[in-house]
Amino acid sequence: MIKRLDKKAKSSPKGHEKIFHHNFFPKNRRGENILTENLLFIILNFVFLTVLILFLVSKVGNAAVLEEKYSKQIAMIIDSSRPVMTVAIDMQDAMEEKEEGVLENNIVIINENVVTVKLREEGGGYSYSFFNDVAVSSYFDSTKNKFIINIDRK
Repeated sequence: MIKRLDKKAKSSPKGHEKIFHHNFFPKNRRGENILTENLLFIILNFVFLTVLILFLVSKVGNAAVLEEKYSKQIAMIIDSSRPVMTVAIDMQDAMEEKEEGVLENNIVIINENVVTVKLREEGGGYSYSFFNDVAVSSYFDSTKNKFIINIDRK
């Protein structure tokens, strides 16, 4: 029996054939699609950045962001206040963003040491706690769109 070796077939020292070649791209490819690849890369980056910017713009004035903003702001005001003090907070943008089913008196609820702001019907709103040991009473003045906080001694 005669073994015939093909000139193109190379064998490794252990007798195993090479399965993978180190160069993934063909050798005769000399930049024929560089323009197409660069354009595709630029278009995909543009689409990604456009989607990212649209997402960020949609979240800036969102009711959830305003709930978080006002609950933290009110809690920080209560923490930094002294007894027998009255504070008025302008909530014009919150009133414009609130949903139809939310009552004005239920937008801000202060229960013990937790401030909850709720501008949407679904969900529990956003809650943030304060540490100042004071008695807090509050109401919403609808004529001025301001939330009034009265801080007294416990």
